[in-house]
Amino acid sequence: MSRRFTPSVVTANDLFEGDVVYLTPDQGWSRDLSHAQLFTDARAAEAALAQAQAQSDRLVGPYLAAARSGPNGPEPAHFREAFRARGPSNYPHGKQEAGMCRP
Repeated sequence: MSRRFTPSVVTANDLFEGDVVYLTPDQGWSRDLSHAQLFTDARAAEAALAQAQAQSDRLVGPYLAAARSGPNGPEPAHFREAFRARGPSNYPHGKQEAGMCRP
């Protein structure tokens, strides 16, 4: 039995910088989850994931991450994705230092 599809975003890590990135509606990549395209259709999400997986010269480990619609765009639906969206946790730098981190 297959799993029921839940709204998702396509996410990966940037090959050169290691940052978490999200697929945007214009097929670009953003480091800000709120700019990501939220997929509510399983076929569209799988097609977008396949395109991301073909970008091995730029991305590492693309996958579909559960998300939900929020007032400012997609929001994480799972702790792991909230953690990834905030950036490294060992000390404030990167996204945390720039104030891009949401509680």
